Amino acid sequence: MVFGPASQLGVSLFEETAPIERLPNSSTEDLETIIRAVYRQVFGNAYIMESERAIVPESQFKRGELSVREFIRALGKSSAYSSRFFDTCPRYRFIELNFKHFLGRTPEGLEETRAHSTILDTEGFEAEIDSYLDSDEYQNAYGENIVPYYRGYKTEPNRTMVEFTHMFAMLRGASSSDFKGSLSGKSPVLNQYVIQGTPLAVIPPSGGSAGDGWSFQDRTIGSRSQGSFGTGDEGKVFRIEVTGYGSPKGKGVNRVSAFRRSNQVYLVPFNRLSATYQKIHRQGGTIASITPV
Repeated sequence: MVFGPASQLGVSLFEETAPIERLPNSSTEDLETIIRAVYRQVFGNAYIMESERAIVPESQFKRGELSVREFIRALGKSSAYSSRFFDTCPRYRFIELNFKHFLGRTPEGLEETRAHSTILDTEGFEAEIDSYLDSDEYQNAYGENIVPYYRGYKTEPNRTMVEFTHMFAMLRGASSSDFKGSLSGKSPVLNQYVIQGTPLAVIPPSGGSAGDGWSFQDRTIGSRSQGSFGTGDEGKVFRIEVTGYGSPKGKGVNRVSAFRRSNQVYLVPFNRLSATYQKIHRQGGTIASITPV
C-alpha cells in the first residue's frame, strides 16, 4: 500500500511500472531494455558515460551466461560504482545507497547498518556488495532475473513506519540522481535518524504540485536557525522548517543553485506565527512543516 496520492509523493512512475524481468523468450530489444533498467537502478539514475559501461558483462548477459542478479553483481563491483559511491562518499552514505540500489529500501535500524559497516571493515568492498545480492531477502524479492525496484516506499506487515518515512527522504522522485541530483550531496541522508530510530516528515519532491515540496535538509538549531521568542512570551512554541529559499518566481533566477544552503528552522510562539509565516513567503521560502515544540 502506498501512503497518500502517488503523484504527489513523486512515486507515481514506480507505481505504474511493472517489474522488469528476463524471460526465456526475451528478444534483443527486451534485453537492451533490461540492461538500461539495471544501470538506472544500480547507479541510482546517475549518468553513465559510454566508456564506463561494463561491455564484457553486458555481452555475457546477452548471451545468457549471466543472470540479471550476476549482471548486477558485476556492475556493483565495477570501478564506475566504486568511484561514485565508495571512494568519495562517507561510509554510511555508501551503505544507505547500497540498500537503496540493491534491496530497494533503506536500512531498518542501527544494528543493520552496523552489520554492514563490520563487513566493510573485515572483508572489504566486494564482500559488502555480495552481502546484499546473496541475501535471502534479495532472492525472495527479485530472484535471479527480476531487476530490483524500489519497495521501501510501500507500507508492509511487520515493518515500522520509520523505515517507510526514511525511504521518501532517499527517493526524491523518478528524475532524481543519487550522484549529483540530491540536495544532501555526498553526505548521509539518514545517519542520525537511523541511529535514533526517528521518523521523518514525508515531503513531496521538488517540482510537485503547486511548485512546493523542496527537500528539507535538517539543521541543528544554532547558527542557521532563528529562535524569535523570549522568556516572557506565553503560549505554545512552534518549530517551522523552511526550505527552497530563492528569488520570487518570474525573475529569471534559478531557485535552487544560489540558495541551496538556505534551509532554516524558526522557533516562534503562537502569537507570532502568522507574522513569521508572512515574512517567510515574502522572502521566497517554502514551509516544509510546522510542528509544536
